[in-house]
Amino acid sequence: MSKVKYYYDSETLSYRKIEKKKGRKLKIFALSLLGMFLSGFLLLLVYINLPSVQTPKELSLQRELNNMQLQFELLNKKIEQAQAVLAEVEDRDNNLYRVYFESNPIPDEQRKAGFGGINRYKDLEGFDNSKLIINTTRNLDILTKQIVVQSKSLDEIAKLAEEKEKLLEAIPAIQPVKNEDLTRMASGYGYRTDPFTKARKFHYGMDFTAPRGTPVYATGDGKVTRADNTATGYGNHVVIDHGYGYESLYGHLYKYNVRAGQKVKRGDIIGFVGSTGRSEAPHCHYEVFKDGERINPINFYYGSLTAEEFADILRKAQEENQSLD
Repeated sequence: MSKVKYYYDSETLSYRKIEKKKGRKLKIFALSLLGMFLSGFLLLLVYINLPSVQTPKELSLQRELNNMQLQFELLNKKIEQAQAVLAEVEDRDNNLYRVYFESNPIPDEQRKAGFGGINRYKDLEGFDNSKLIINTTRNLDILTKQIVVQSKSLDEIAKLAEEKEKLLEAIPAIQPVKNEDLTRMASGYGYRTDPFTKARKFHYGMDFTAPRGTPVYATGDGKVTRADNTATGYGNHVVIDHGYGYESLYGHLYKYNVRAGQKVKRGDIIGFVGSTGRSEAPHCHYEVFKDGERINPINFYYGSLTAEEFADILRKAQEENQSLD
């Protein structure tokens, strides 16, 4: 129950009851509400303009975020360095290795293919550092693709190098009879006089005159496909398949030192000089085939002759004399 308040009326010399005026409470409430609103507004202005106070956990997360941004920037620099090194390797690959091994260079379109079209980084969008993350991820993907292409290219180069080494070992590259064992180089490739008919006919090989029993050597690596005397005119002869379309034939042998199916290396003794078959004197008739066609053996002695020796044998091979078979 609220207390009744009185005031002293000097005119009537008596105490009179204080009557509450209508609307006073409402005025007081309105003033209070206005005061609260103004106080809240002022507090809001202070909060907006003053720097925010972060909790320890927020400070820790901010440090981690800053460190992550730094790490991404460092990673991008490392990717750029790796790309520069890889570009040098790619340049040597296209302009040195592939040129040497007669292989077509790999175009840039192939090295960097596969990064257009669809947005493969959609899941990385929508974050505060999306641009940094997407850029780094894209650069890393491109670098990875380039490394894969270059790795496959180097595997191919290694295979080409191995094949080229095998090719160089296989191609006939020495004389079938050593220079010190020769009596003379009797006849070369081209038109010669037949020793039996005396007619002028094409001689498809080279004749190396040497005493009976002189060793005859394989002129390149390969596999013996024939060691018999069933071919007309050659007598006892050996045929070696060197691969890559090359074959060599050694005719008029005294005897064999290999058998059909046997693998031989350049310089292996495959037989001995004789005069079997259609032959006038002991010698080795030597032929070279490329893709089934006879070619001049004079072009295949770079592995055993000096420049002077080659010039001498070339001069003798060009003399149109009488062959021995």
